Amino acid sequence: MSRNAPLRKCLFPVAGYGTRFLPATKAMPKEMLPIVNKPLIQYGVEEALEAGLTQVGFITGRGKRAIADHFDTSYELEHQIKGTSKEAHLQDIRKLMDSCDFMFIRQREMLGLGHAILTGEPMIGDEPFAVILADDLCAAPVEAKSRRALSQLVDLYNQHHCTIIAIEEVPPENTSSYGVISGDEIEPGVYRITDMVEKPAPKDAPSNLAVIGRYVLTPDIFEYIRNTPPGANGEVQITDALKAMAQDKKVLAVKFKGQRFDCGSIGGFVDATNYYYQRDFK
Repeated sequence: MSRNAPLRKCLFPVAGYGTRFLPATKAMPKEMLPIVNKPLIQYGVEEALEAGLTQVGFITGRGKRAIADHFDTSYELEHQIKGTSKEAHLQDIRKLMDSCDFMFIRQREMLGLGHAILTGEPMIGDEPFAVILADDLCAAPVEAKSRRALSQLVDLYNQHHCTIIAIEEVPPENTSSYGVISGDEIEPGVYRITDMVEKPAPKDAPSNLAVIGRYVLTPDIFEYIRNTPPGANGEVQITDALKAMAQDKKVLAVKFKGQRFDCGSIGGFVDATNYYYQRDFK
């Protein structure tokens, strides 16, 4: 890998079952649930494109065909609404389809986020890449011309050319729901990671700085994942691989600017819907 290799690829692990949203997700991918009138996954791909990443890979699974269909032409629908005011509703998705190349690979078993990312190695090769977890919906700061979380990580990568993860402060009592880092603050809001713990009890957490679903990874992460033994439930945790990497080389964490909604939970999903409705439709 060239030290200055440009970022152009982004992986979306989307193979999960979405059991917290049953029965809605019995026959519908959770990533296709709408935040007002736009599927959750579309917000993530828009964020990737905003950051300059146009090679979009999905780590998918059974029952997820609707995601591929969403990023494809619907000839019957488009014929029916051609020339009407409804055609404007397809403007955003058409921009993504015209700007991005989409790739799909199946994760045959759900063995953790680390395993999902490793499944995407054939699409990445020897290049740096980003990972977006669509459940974490990130809105841009309210300042004019501000960009979302992934763009902020990409800017930092272009300075340091190392693995970078997004973090935010969470209430100490909530650390058991996240990977949590400790590290040395090398500039305001940017930490060189010294340790990472997956879902620690509050009394065991090294800090309240929690990892959220935005990563920029160098391709050597695949070797670290391969050398990471499975943990609970046989799952390979990306946190464990990143911890091993941080012991060998520089890995940074950055407090991103903006607002995150945990759309993997019903409460966070409702909060995101209310936020985007108030912002875009009132």
